[in-house]
This record gives sequence, C-alpha cells and structure tokens, in this order.
Amino acid sequence: MTNMSSNEPLPVDLSKLKTHLITTISRTAESNPPPPLEYKRVLGQYLEQAYQTTKLQLSAPTKEQLFREVMDELTGYGPLQPLLNDPEISEIMVNGAKKIYVERKGKITRTDVTFDDDFHVLRIIDRIILPLGRRIDVDNPTVDARLPDGSRVNAAIPPVAIDGPSITIRKFMKDKLSFRQLIELGSITENMVELLRACVIGRLNLLISGGTGSGKTTLLNILSGFIPDHERIITIEDAAELQLQQEHVVRLETKPPNVDGKYGVATRDLVRNTLRMRPDRIIVGECRGGEALDMLQAMNTGHDGSLTTIHANSPRDAISRLETLTMMAGMDLPFRVVRSQIASAIDVVIQTSRLNDGSRKVTAINEISGMEGETVTMSEIFKFQKTGVDQNGKVIGELKATGIRPFFTEKLLAAGFKLGPEVFGAGSGAFSNNRKR
Repeated sequence: MTNMSSNEPLPVDLSKLKTHLITTISRTAESNPPPPLEYKRVLGQYLEQAYQTTKLQLSAPTKEQLFREVMDELTGYGPLQPLLNDPEISEIMVNGAKKIYVERKGKITRTDVTFDDDFHVLRIIDRIILPLGRRIDVDNPTVDARLPDGSRVNAAIPPVAIDGPSITIRKFMKDKLSFRQLIELGSITENMVELLRACVIGRLNLLISGGTGSGKTTLLNILSGFIPDHERIITIEDAAELQLQQEHVVRLETKPPNVDGKYGVATRDLVRNTLRMRPDRIIVGECRGGEALDMLQAMNTGHDGSLTTIHANSPRDAISRLETLTMMAGMDLPFRVVRSQIASAIDVVIQTSRLNDGSRKVTAINEISGMEGETVTMSEIFKFQKTGVDQNGKVIGELKATGIRPFFTEKLLAAGFKLGPEVFGAGSGAFSNNRKR
C-alpha cells in the first residue's frame, strides 16, 4: 500500500491487513452474493464487518485510505483506480509492478503508486479484459481492450514484455473538447477552423496525420461535429472512442479472433460491409492496414466527405504510409495506380503534432492537388512556424496561412461556402500549377 499513515498506537502490517480483508470479503460475497444493483454498498458493509472483527483501532485517515484501497481492489482496478479518477491525468503507463507513470498536460511523470508484484498486475489486466471476452497468455501476450468508460487499454505480458507485465491506458475524456478550446490553447486558429468546417460540410475527404498522442482522435471528434444532423454516419474503430453527437450514427467495432484464431472481424471487413449500409459519411478511426485500399476506393466511388486518421510525422510521410498500407491489401497494384488513387481520393491532409513542451497543435493543412509524373503533389495552405523556445521550455511559434488559395475552394463555393481572401492570408494570390485529375 502507498501513502498510508504510520501514526498508529501499535505497529500494524497494513499490507497483510489489506490482504486479509480482501480475502474475508471475497469469501463472504461468495456465500452471500450482493444484489447487482447494490453490489458496492453491500460490499462496503461486508468490509466494515470484517474490519470490526480485527479489533483494530486505526486512525481515521489510515482507516479511510485502507477502506478505499480495499474497495478499489474489489470493485475497481486496484492501484490504478485513483489515477483513473484523476481528471488531470490523460494517460497511465505501467512498466512492471513498481514503475507507474502518468501524463498530465503533456508532461510524463513517475508516480509513487505501485503494485504488490507482477501477479497483482496480471490480476488487474484480467479484470479489464475478461468481461470483454478477451484473453492474454504466453501464446497471446498482447491485447487491446477498453474500459467501460471508453478509455483505451493495451496490455503486454512476458515473454514479449521483458521487465514484467505492461499496461497503457489512454483515458477517455468525458468532456469533449471544442474548437473554441483548441483556439484558446493555441492549437489552431480561427481561419483554420473556418476552412476545416467548410471542408467537412462541403464533403471533402480528409486525412488526419500525426504521431502517437498528437491529438488525431481529438481533432477527428471535433471535425465530425460539423457533419449535418440529417446525414447517416457510420464509424469504424478498433476501440470505440469517437463521441458523435448526431442522431443517425451506426458505430462498428472490430472483433479479435477467438482462441483458435477464427471469427475475427477486421477493419477491412467492416469497411467493405459499410458500403452496403447506405452511408452518407464513413469515418474510420485509424487506417493501419489493407483497409486503406477499400477506403480509397469508397472515396473514389461517391462516398465523399469521409474522414480517417493515420500515423505519420508529416503530410508527405502520410502519403507514403498510405501507399504502404494500400499495398498491404495484397492486390499487387503498380505504384502509379496506388498514387493516382490517393491523389483523386484525398482532398486534404491535416497534420497534428505533439511539440517538445507537450503542447499539441495542428501544424499543417495541405491540399493534395494532383499528380506530377508519378509523384502526388501537395500545396501547403497553413503551417506552424517555430521561432524558438522560452525560458520555461515552451515552444514559441505562429500558425499562419501560406497565401496559397487551394483549388478545392471551387468545390466549397458550389457547396455554398465563399471563403474570403483573409482566410488564406489577405494579399497573397499564389496558386499551384497542379490541378487534381
């Protein structure tokens, strides 16, 4: 146990006491199962009864913390529960039983929270995955899952996790961020928001690119809020994270194979199935395999206004990665054909980045303007220019328009959006020479 007061009349082995109480309550609950709707309340009564039989007189703060930790073990996720309850923590990283780190406001710090041992970590992993029908063992040493509140979980155990069981939890933010908040944080500008809003409503196909923890899903969530309420939206995710507010939404989630490696449902299967579900919009949480080809074909065959994300560090890297993922579909397509599919399907690449100071920004918005030879051409519409770092380590820079007016403004105009020259940098009239074919 951690942070337990030692100001007791007699020395007490609190760790052993905690184990004794958990064992006693578990046996009582086995013989007298609490009603499901009153499970926590009745377990609390069993805990008080078990404590009274010990004849101990712990101080009020110590007893309170002891009871909280016992209840966390019985009804929550053990030592991780206080971290999950902390609204300032966005990520929890368990590197073995004795090393637990958290991310707060973009900064990673080590906590004084620990597990008893590796078996304790394994018990918590099982508590997370068993209700979902998932399993983890030496033959399947990694697993993806989610908590009831939507938080995303990845776990790895030996032999692949060399230093002991590992858990990574990306917490689900209950309060959905708004563009107004992103503007206040300096993550994006008013003009960028105006452009992206027009792109979504005007049914352009958007690809959000970024590294791990750069804010891709957050931005995808916010952009999806611009989709008109009357449209039928189908989302496809590995672990459902998107918080769409529209009424007409169908949420699909992948399914891992069973113990025999059968009956799994991959993202690619769901993308293909979605095309038979009469979608107005298709949102794929992340392209990471052969489904990229199916997504591109959908975008090229009338399913405009689709959105997806991809792991990449720049818009150009995003195109290269999309090429690679498309080739994973096993169709053996020539590179020029793949690049032509990308150039005609994707309208805009939005780059998100996590900077050295932990802040997250939309660092570029690029138009895919067509093909030049065998190369996909792009025009940078907005970019983040870093100018330095202040004495507190905060990155200094400016999000600004490049002055290039994209060709897709013609499509936006047809959709009823007339964006003024100030959106793209007033006084600049530079144009790319490459039109989309």
